[in-house]
Amino acid sequence: MHLKIAVLAGDYIGPEVMDAALPVLETVLKRAGHTLEHSAHPVGGAGIDAAGKALPDATLDAARAADAILFGSVGGPKWEHLPPAEQPERAALLPLRKHFKLFANLRPGFLPAALAGASPIRAERIPAGIDMVCVRELTGGLYFGKKGTTTPAGGDTEAFDTMVYRKSEIERVTDVAVAAARSRGKRLLSVDKANVLECSVLWRRVVSERVAATAPDITLSHMYVDAAAMQLVRDPASFDVLLTENMFGDILSDEMAVVCGSLGMLSSASLGADKNRHGFPFGLYEPAGGSAPDIAGKNLANPSAQLLSAALMLRHSFGLNAEADVLAGAVNATVAAGIRTADIAFGAPAVGTREFAAEVLRRLG
Repeated sequence: MHLKIAVLAGDYIGPEVMDAALPVLETVLKRAGHTLEHSAHPVGGAGIDAAGKALPDATLDAARAADAILFGSVGGPKWEHLPPAEQPERAALLPLRKHFKLFANLRPGFLPAALAGASPIRAERIPAGIDMVCVRELTGGLYFGKKGTTTPAGGDTEAFDTMVYRKSEIERVTDVAVAAARSRGKRLLSVDKANVLECSVLWRRVVSERVAATAPDITLSHMYVDAAAMQLVRDPASFDVLLTENMFGDILSDEMAVVCGSLGMLSSASLGADKNRHGFPFGLYEPAGGSAPDIAGKNLANPSAQLLSAALMLRHSFGLNAEADVLAGAVNATVAAGIRTADIAFGAPAVGTREFAAEVLRRLG
């Protein structure tokens, strides 16, 4: 197979971890007889510096011509003086999600038993580690609804953000969550706030009807978002596949990331409604963490999340499950061997970004 991807490394540590990940990805594919074509394009702050906006037209054109996007991270203090609508996070990622209809975000929360000490949860509560997936609806809800600021009669000021969901939007993200649950333990937890929000009332009804009609083999349960937030801390190992709307998913998946020890280990996949030329979902794949300006340029960043995001790309946008397993397995084997970047070293000797990637390559032979 010939894979064509757009590489959007972004800002601060984004280019560092991308440079570490690409040789590993190329090695995995070459060993399996595949070819990789990739081209790098500015996005985020780098896009602003190069072309005056966070998502330059040429970058969007390159993404359109690709089978998938491998994304780094964007934003940072250099561009915080800009109006909110022009800042890298809002002016790059949200338009990409909207343009490519990237409606489902999959964020695996994985903490191997060997890294149990990285979690703020006591090790005796997670003796076997943590292994869950959060499926977040990505193009609806408060983030994409009508918003604004007004001055009503009386001179006060008010702001509003509108949460809107359609039945069809809920059905399609439910199908993604069902597929994830079917590949794992066949347990699906849907999170909402149906005791308060009309959108959540619709969400719960549609999810229930969709699972009953299309996936009778899946065990479905429901939980209010506040209870889910508490349960993620009290007993994270009890979760398998978690499904929720945009804002709740944003918050809960970040909580999950902290529970799993380090953002440097957590990958994500944003899947679209359209297919690429190989017949698989077009997707954007990125680390769950941010651009980490404080460690940029110091060879300190953990490239694991970028590497694991590349593995997700192989799996979801190219159907290369065996190759994805090889890549993810090499990362996990490196960590299990005690080779750690500073964020997961806990006082033990740590290696740098490039050195960690070299150890992953060594495990690929």
